[in-house]
Amino acid sequence: MGAKNRQKETLEMAWIGDAVLSLYARRRILAEGLGINNEKAIRMTSNRFLQITGEASEVEARIGREFEKEGLDAACTWIEANLMPVFEKQERRIAPPLKVKLGC
Repeated sequence: MGAKNRQKETLEMAWIGDAVLSLYARRRILAEGLGINNEKAIRMTSNRFLQITGEASEVEARIGREFEKEGLDAACTWIEANLMPVFEKQERRIAPPLKVKLGC
């Protein structure tokens, strides 16, 4: 496969992967029980975040390939294992958990 065809395939798979990642993000945020949170969804799917783990289009293409080969559950499992630990660490830096003192 030539460089031009490889780039075309990467961009096409990235387009699919982006959609899968967006779906994953929205489902995860809703599962947290806090309702719709567009800002968090944007942070979770942004190129800026994805570039922490690699070139953004390549990361999205990896998700797209996993989806095409193994289906949605496998793609979500890949996201959970490879992206969410990094995202959660980043989120703790943005908004560390509140320390609540109970008692008098």
